[in-house]
Amino acid sequence: MAAASPPRPRNPFRLLATYRNFRLFWVGQTISLVGSWMQTVAVGWTALELTNDPFMVGLVSAANTFPILLLSLPGGLVADRNSKLRVVRLAQFLMLGEAAALWALAATGHLTIGWLIALALVGGVLGAFEIPARQSLMVELVGKADLAPAIGLNSMGFNLARVLGPSVAALVIARLGVAWTFGLNALSYLAVLLGLALIRLEERRAAVRPGESALDGMRDAVRHVRATEPLPILLAIATIFSVLGVPIITLLPVVARDQLHLTADGYGGLMAMLGLGAVAGALSIAATGGGVERGRLFRRASFAFPLLLIVFGFVHTPWVNGLLLLAIGFTMILNNALVNARLQELVPDALRGRVLSLYVMVYVGGSPIGSFVGGWVARQWGVDWAIGGGAALMLTFAIWAFRAHPRLTAH
Repeated sequence: MAAASPPRPRNPFRLLATYRNFRLFWVGQTISLVGSWMQTVAVGWTALELTNDPFMVGLVSAANTFPILLLSLPGGLVADRNSKLRVVRLAQFLMLGEAAALWALAATGHLTIGWLIALALVGGVLGAFEIPARQSLMVELVGKADLAPAIGLNSMGFNLARVLGPSVAALVIARLGVAWTFGLNALSYLAVLLGLALIRLEERRAAVRPGESALDGMRDAVRHVRATEPLPILLAIATIFSVLGVPIITLLPVVARDQLHLTADGYGGLMAMLGLGAVAGALSIAATGGGVERGRLFRRASFAFPLLLIVFGFVHTPWVNGLLLLAIGFTMILNNALVNARLQELVPDALRGRVLSLYVMVYVGGSPIGSFVGGWVARQWGVDWAIGGGAALMLTFAIWAFRAHPRLTAH
């Protein structure tokens, strides 16, 4: 019998034409994410203007991520015990309120560093419940067969917004003032809320054992992860790659100014190259076939990402660094999205929200840890070692993980 031909690449945008619910979700979510990235830029800029203290800028950022580290597992339990669509709708509506409050305070001149921290905490708490519900909603929008391409397209929208949002924010701050970045973000939530309101899904009864407490529900998720290969090593990869990979983002301003001798425009260009690479990587996931093809892509991306970081850490030529960032963004998003997809393929629907909340907890929670450690290493031994040295550890871990756990690339 002739060997079966490998799956041919597919149109990465076919899901938008095939699934009405996913199309409504993706368009609204991508528009809203542009606003969210605008707000991220504006919050950092405002914190610096209010305090002239880099520590306070970092504190505001930490206030937005720390609740996710603490509350994402309870958030996953809420997603599993309720309609995921309703949880996302409610959380997005409350996030609109947070953005509107920032807009009102900034427009009236009453925005203080205290308000910034408080509202960042509110956003983090809402994110701890919204992110697991949104991630686990994906399978209801497209089904398991198209889950990986849908995650790829979702990642493409996120990274497209990461390219557009800061650029638009810079123009708005320069022309209209910082308050309007908060206002436009608030308005952008109307797009995602409209899309969510138009989505129609069959009601699914949550699977809850009689007398099951919230603590029992969370323990079930942890027990399932421990007992199901290769879930533990997938979560370990997400953690290691988050902690050791994030310095390329947090230390890029230092690389641009002190090593490449670029201005703010040059730094923005480097960020754009990273974002464009990520968009291309997400599109490639949406266009790939399933099974072994994605497994091989996962392994190659997990090796290529740290190798590129090692090279980047010791190259100081602007145009070469820009090309490297394009490739780094490409392989970074491949690794992230394929870990997510592999997790979702192995998780039963009854535990989907809780298991994905563990992924959110280690991936998002690893970023501030990696930023702190990377900054400390950069202070002691230089940015080269903070980026390249961490990447060498990442590569060593990846080599061990794929040799010790062959199921990582199995269908």
